[in-house]
Amino acid sequence: MIAELSNPSVCMKDPQRVQEILESMVKAGSNTVQVISDFDMTLTRFAYNGKRCPTCHNILDNSRLISNDCKVELKELLDTYYPIEIDCTRPVDEKLPLMVEWWTKAHEILVQQEIKKDQLAVAVRESEAKLRDGYQLLFDHLHEHSIPLLIFSAGIGDILEEVIRQAGVFHPNVKVFSNYMDFDESGVLRAFKGELIHIYNKREGALLNTGHFQELRTRPNVLLLGDSLGDLNMADGVHDMENILKIGFLNDKVEERKQSYLDAYDIVLVRDETLEVPNAVMLYLTGNK
Repeated sequence: MIAELSNPSVCMKDPQRVQEILESMVKAGSNTVQVISDFDMTLTRFAYNGKRCPTCHNILDNSRLISNDCKVELKELLDTYYPIEIDCTRPVDEKLPLMVEWWTKAHEILVQQEIKKDQLAVAVRESEAKLRDGYQLLFDHLHEHSIPLLIFSAGIGDILEEVIRQAGVFHPNVKVFSNYMDFDESGVLRAFKGELIHIYNKREGALLNTGHFQELRTRPNVLLLGDSLGDLNMADGVHDMENILKIGFLNDKVEERKQSYLDAYDIVLVRDETLEVPNAVMLYLTGNK
C-alpha cells in the first residue's frame, strides 16, 4: 500500500506506522470502518487555476444574496481573523475566543440580510465551489460499501448540503454536523441554530453528538480527513476506537506549518487538489487493491 502513496505531494513522518494501521484496519474488515471528514478545503478544492475556491461562507459572501456593504464587512472580518486562525505561533486557547467572536459577528451580519431559503440553491449553482477531483469515487464507493461518512464542518450546513446535492453525491450514508440556518415560516433567515461550531471546538461538537457515535459503536476504525489541526478532534466522540488513520491536506503556508502537520497527521498531502490518496486508502480497505 505504501508504494501507492509515493507521489511527491505525500509526506509521512512514519510510513511503517501507516502500514501497520492500514493492515490492522484491513484485518478488521470494512464493516468496522467509518470516515469522518472536514468539508471546506478538505473535500472541496483550495484553489483552481491559481484562484482560491470559496468555502461555504464564501459562497454566501460572494453571492447576489448579500449587499455590497455586507460583503465589505465580511471581508474586513476575514482579513482580521483568518491570519489569527492559521498563526502557528499563537496557542489555541488564545485563538478560541477570537474565532467565536469572528463567526458570531459574521452570522449576525448574515442574519441582517434576510436571506431566503429558496435562494440558496441558486447561490451555490452560481458559485465557484468545487469538490476535489475524485470526489465521485469517494462518495459513491463509501455508499456502495455502506461505510458511514460524517462531514464535520465549521461552515454552513445548508450550503454544504446543497453543494453535495448538486454534485449528485448526497447519499443516505452521509451525515453532516455543521452550523445550520434557522428560517421563519416564510423562509427568511432569522438566526443560526444551536451552538456555534468553529474550527477549534470540533471536539465539543463530537462529544455533544454522542448519539451518532453510539449508533456506530461497531465501527471503531476511523479514516479522518482534515485540513487544520483543529480537525484532529473530530473523532473524539468515537466509542472504543481501535485504529485511526489521519490524512491532512496542507493547502497553504506550507513551510511554516509542514512540521506541525507531520507531527499530528499520519499522512500529509501538500498542495494536492485531489482525493487520490484517500481514494487509494479506501479502495485498499474495501479489498479493491
